[in-house]
Amino acid sequence: MIKPILLSIALLYAPMLFSQSAAPAELTFATYNVSMEAENYVPRGTKGISEQVLVKELASGTNQQIRNIARIIKTVRPDVILLNEFDYVKDPQAGVLQFVKAYLKDDSDGSKGIDYPYYYYSTVNTGQPSPYDLDNNGKAEQFGADAWGFGNYPGQYGMVLLSRYPIDVNNVRTFQNFKWKDMPGALKTTKPDGTDWYQPEAWAKFPLSSKSHWDIPVQAGGKIIHILASHPTPPTFDGAEDRNGKRNHDEIRFWRDYISTNTSTYIYDDKGHKGGLKANANFVIMGDQNASPDEGNALTAGIRSLLSHPAVNNDMPPSSKGGAEHTSANAFAKNHTAFWRMRADYVLPSRKGFKIIDSGVFWPPKGEPMAELVEKRESSSDHRLVWVKVKVD
Repeated sequence: MIKPILLSIALLYAPMLFSQSAAPAELTFATYNVSMEAENYVPRGTKGISEQVLVKELASGTNQQIRNIARIIKTVRPDVILLNEFDYVKDPQAGVLQFVKAYLKDDSDGSKGIDYPYYYYSTVNTGQPSPYDLDNNGKAEQFGADAWGFGNYPGQYGMVLLSRYPIDVNNVRTFQNFKWKDMPGALKTTKPDGTDWYQPEAWAKFPLSSKSHWDIPVQAGGKIIHILASHPTPPTFDGAEDRNGKRNHDEIRFWRDYISTNTSTYIYDDKGHKGGLKANANFVIMGDQNASPDEGNALTAGIRSLLSHPAVNNDMPPSSKGGAEHTSANAFAKNHTAFWRMRADYVLPSRKGFKIIDSGVFWPPKGEPMAELVEKRESSSDHRLVWVKVKVD
């Protein structure tokens, strides 16, 4: 029997021993817009909702839509996964840990359980009220399109990272409060007469991120991997001024600049530290970018510049038979990641440190096993889980 003091020493050094061990030979990274926000579970337009709607569904452990989402995750079994549109729940016991405990850890629905002992989440700009009329409809309504990121309550459409490997929480960098105006060459929005769309006071405070941008260091053995997580605003739901399209472009451009030593000097994080990612760092850009280089309403220069960046590996774009079947006449359909027919979700490893060995979109064609999990939006989500498997150099 280990004496208490020796047990304490063993527990103290266990993470250190783990971190000094060799990096795993292979890793699977995934991103999944799970639509786990309150409006998904109540009639559209319901007043007075909050993240407590999700809390209730997680507590039950029986929501079939969430069970299907969990089954998809348990089938793909990623080592690290970013969940977009997972409402911000301050208490992890009621939010992320309850999701892991009640839906992921146990064997169920024919799938072996999976545990994620490490996680990261934080506040986001969606639903954070502003005092300004940001959509210029003549009313300052605080929420909806007048929030700093579209949302009807604080934390709607939030993000959560789950990991099988330790997260260096002390060195996470967040950019929730980075001001859009501080990006050189920001795509400023104007009215038809050429005047500024936003009031000067609003523009001075306007955050670039509609949710947030996070740099989360994950420690897989002795290897540090920077998970660069975000969820830019959809480039729609606006007018001819294209304010959302321009924000989407610049939110994507942020990562391009962040991984480029010659363009990242203007960046500062929420603690005031300046600069971007260190040269030669290993990274994976993950999230629903709401933009395609080939389709949709986005300003394609943003996503194209990221996909073509020399440090980014986009050599094996994830694909599926189900996506190809869903829009059979569309040449891009096999790479679609959303029911509404577009490649929107990305897992982009750095060229340094990894070699892509496989990738995919979880979208079985009709008649194949588990196709019912993606049959319609109510089955799981209007997005599909996207994954990339890499060999670790």
